[in-house]
Amino acid sequence: MDFLELAKSRWSVRKFKPQQISSEELEQILLAGKYAPTAVNYQPQKIYILKSKEAMEKINSVCKCVFGAPMAILVAYDKERAWRCPFDGHLSGDVDVGIVATHMVMKAWEMGIGTCFVEHFDPEDVKKIFNLPENEKVVLLLPIGYPANDAEPLMKLHGTFREKEDVVKTL
Repeated sequence: MDFLELAKSRWSVRKFKPQQISSEELEQILLAGKYAPTAVNYQPQKIYILKSKEAMEKINSVCKCVFGAPMAILVAYDKERAWRCPFDGHLSGDVDVGIVATHMVMKAWEMGIGTCFVEHFDPEDVKKIFNLPENEKVVLLLPIGYPANDAEPLMKLHGTFREKEDVVKTL
């Protein structure tokens, strides 16, 4: 599938089959994230695979948007490793995580595996329950798995797009 067709077809999966994706599929998804470009190639991302029953119970206790996925990928970044903009001091980590996660999400979709970008949780709660290092910032969660047979996009969210003139300006 060409990339534009892949991008147009992808939607956020909010209902999953109970079976895990294979280790080989997970490795391909992680490889796509590995090759994502990050600021100055500092690669500050930290990826946590939440696969065990205990890990999934923990994430479900602090996030109501796991949607029954059999596993999830938690994406954070190391604040000490992220590039810092010399003009305003902004850390690149949030953008780097977004790029890495997008690469993984698109690779998953290409393989018939669904995901959903989730930020509806308190990052400090997540850090606490997983005992993550203080220098890491939790950014997003990707519930991941095979879409349920009756899973479908939320058309009110996925099916409408702003007009190009509202979004793009030529200066």
